[in-house]
Amino acid sequence: MPSSYRRIKIPLLWLRRHTSSREFMLISSALVGLTAGMAAVILKTIVHYLFIALTYGGGLLERPVWLVVLPLIGILITVVVVQTFFKGKVEGGTAGILYSIAQKSSIVRRSKMYSYVITSGITAGFGGSAGLESPIVVTGSAIGSNYGRSYHLNYRERTLLLASGAAAGIAAVFNAPIAGVLFAIEILLTDISISAFIPLIVSAVVGTLCSKLILEEDLLFFVGESVPFSAANVPFYVMLGALTGLVSVYYTRTVHRIEKALEPLAGKVYQRAIVGGLCLGLLIMLFPPLFGQGYESIKMLELDNADMLLRDSWLSFFGTNEWLVLCFTGALALVKVIASTLTIESGGKGGNFGPSMFVGAYTGYFFSKLVNLVQIGNVPISSFTMVGMAGILSGVMHAPLMGIFLIAEITGGYTLMIPLMVVSATSYAVVKYFEPYSLEAKSLAQKGQLLTHNKDRTILRIMKIQHLIETDFQPISPEATLGELVEVIAHSRRNLFPVVTANGELAGVILLENIREIMFKTEKYDIVKVKELMIKPPSIVQYDDSMADVMKKFDESGAWNLPVLRDEKYLGFVSKSSIFTKYRKLLIKTTNVT
Repeated sequence: MPSSYRRIKIPLLWLRRHTSSREFMLISSALVGLTAGMAAVILKTIVHYLFIALTYGGGLLERPVWLVVLPLIGILITVVVVQTFFKGKVEGGTAGILYSIAQKSSIVRRSKMYSYVITSGITAGFGGSAGLESPIVVTGSAIGSNYGRSYHLNYRERTLLLASGAAAGIAAVFNAPIAGVLFAIEILLTDISISAFIPLIVSAVVGTLCSKLILEEDLLFFVGESVPFSAANVPFYVMLGALTGLVSVYYTRTVHRIEKALEPLAGKVYQRAIVGGLCLGLLIMLFPPLFGQGYESIKMLELDNADMLLRDSWLSFFGTNEWLVLCFTGALALVKVIASTLTIESGGKGGNFGPSMFVGAYTGYFFSKLVNLVQIGNVPISSFTMVGMAGILSGVMHAPLMGIFLIAEITGGYTLMIPLMVVSATSYAVVKYFEPYSLEAKSLAQKGQLLTHNKDRTILRIMKIQHLIETDFQPISPEATLGELVEVIAHSRRNLFPVVTANGELAGVILLENIREIMFKTEKYDIVKVKELMIKPPSIVQYDDSMADVMKKFDESGAWNLPVLRDEKYLGFVSKSSIFTKYRKLLIKTTNVT
């Protein structure tokens, strides 16, 4: 153990012994928030100065070829670093954290405390079209999880510190502590009590102070306060909410389509990096605002200076009239999804949080500009640009509260609160109709590896039939005699006996209560065969059945034990009592801090 680490750990161990659990959690959340906040500061600083150094302050980007080359180089370097130094084990993103909470007792690999800072810093610094927020969430979550492991905290406390680290990371990136807390609650924690808010708040505030005291203003995404809200624009905000909801559905489905398209290259990391990186570079050359995170271009939209974005594009050959600018910004909202997915799926590291804000801003700008151009209304472009970000965040992340308060905080005021609520609620309602799970949670939910707000369904998804099979039932051949059956019964503690053929197939079952009378008639021991006494089981459980299907079979059959088969071969029995026992244990394990 390094001496510096020992000097830190010993006082905290003393505090652990001499403070209450609640007091130690508050101290721990502050320390986790400080560390996660500093990690966010380091990552933002690395990306900012790496970007400036590589592009000579942006001057290099005036040559279109560098728009292709730099992101490809960044992705290739990231892949080399991942394969060489991390053995290919830098994966998961926010979805990986959700998986750790649901399936790994909130234990996150130690290397994730720094691996995402390094790899995402390289990807974004070279102009990869992905966000830094998801890597910061992973880093903060890993810090909180491993802090909890170091001090032998239980699952509930470890999960809360994991969420505290994520909240601090988001708070530090955007200088938005409320958004950080709501991110942790809506996305990471599925069941939380009021007392758990305090550690989250402490951690988010400490993370925010880190960025506020250290980072320069140009490293933070911050825009001026928008124009005052007008009730006459409510119908247009409702329409924007519906549009951002549909774009969010497009976002989620496009990401999964590209993931499937690149599956044939899954084991060929360098080929995948080259193919994906080249496609990304060509896309950026056509649409230069896709280079990097794109927050500067959002500020241009907010100021209604979108024509400046068009001047750097090949489309400027056709001029910069308002309709061309409108089409350009609308196309950017759609192709950003492709660009960010190519960045991540080809081997780069980043997340969909930042790209969601980009898509939202461009969608809001496109809608408001269209309304003004066709003269069906006169809406404030800056307000709709900002509110659009909340709509896409709410739809893609399934986190409407976080979307509302994040935009409210980065605009420096709450004048847009009503429009934010209208757009976020409408977008979320539209998305939920088409996509019941968020982008990050969809694949996990389909595999039954996700904690959801429905506690019963969550636990049933976690439980696996293979962990509940009981094999201490004594099988007997259908050709065996009653005497042989009695001998098996005499050496068993069970009252149920599977009748299994020579090739391992289940022929039926013997219930002790059904043969109680005949088993004492010794004169029939050599005459009566087991196949004459067996009965058909009330239902059959297949090895790959979900626990919800298993419980349905128990309810319909009324049985307490059911046989389990795999490829028609008998494996054992599953009992209702063992399921209930496992359910109680998981209920305790997955209940957060009270």
